[in-house]
Amino acid sequence: MKLQYILASSLYGTLPLSEIIPEVKRAGSSHIDIWPRVHGDQREQIEAMGNDAFAALLEANDVQLGISTRFDLGPFELQQEMAFVSSHKGSLLVCGSKGSKDLQGDELRAAVADFAEALRPHIDAAGEHGVTIAIENHGNALIETPDSMKWLIEFTRSPHLGIALAPYHLPDDSTLVARLIEELGPGLALFYGWQHGMGCHEKLPKEQELMQLPGRGTLDFRPLLAALEKIDYRGWTEIFMHPVPRGIPILETAGQVTAELERARVYLDDLVQDL
Repeated sequence: MKLQYILASSLYGTLPLSEIIPEVKRAGSSHIDIWPRVHGDQREQIEAMGNDAFAALLEANDVQLGISTRFDLGPFELQQEMAFVSSHKGSLLVCGSKGSKDLQGDELRAAVADFAEALRPHIDAAGEHGVTIAIENHGNALIETPDSMKWLIEFTRSPHLGIALAPYHLPDDSTLVARLIEELGPGLALFYGWQHGMGCHEKLPKEQELMQLPGRGTLDFRPLLAALEKIDYRGWTEIFMHPVPRGIPILETAGQVTAELERARVYLDDLVQDL
């Protein structure tokens, strides 16, 4: 197995796209995931420069759009963004779910079924645009637990709806996460190389904040990578973390951010080679 990486623009805060896009290849990828405020502002930068200028910037650096992450829009307001992603030959739109949180058992299953039904016209629209909606298992959300993710895939059964799996929002239990990866199978649309570490809501010394990244925290990624290999995962892996406060680069300069991503990428690739 060879992991296919994609670079999240939010890791560079609100730096200009003209500084970020040249870093994509240096970070071991050929695709970029564009984020809006508050995590970055690259989506707003594209609106300001225009689609043609954005396309030219991508072409000049031999980079492609892969994902537009739009938690601000949510799952029911994505159709215009689908057109944007499709026009740049991207394939994924990432967002969160809608519905009650803290449900369990039959109540949770029923709520996921309702959410899946409400998603159907949006999944159909995604199919028309040739893109996929990926729902992240965000904390304090309807789609958060392993059961909720598995039920969403069961109830939708579409190649245009998948899970963006964030180990950060799950227990720090590699066996649990690996089993979930196997159970999601083709329903896994995006894998975040992201762990809880010491969290991302309180300001911490930088070395502690960086513990969200692979190879720095306590989560054992080996079983997760073995599970990805077992399901023949062909999607992207996004090395990821959130800084505190949101909207700043995870390190001071673009070069330092890229170097840290390269460290995490080498860590993951070395684990893959040992499988």
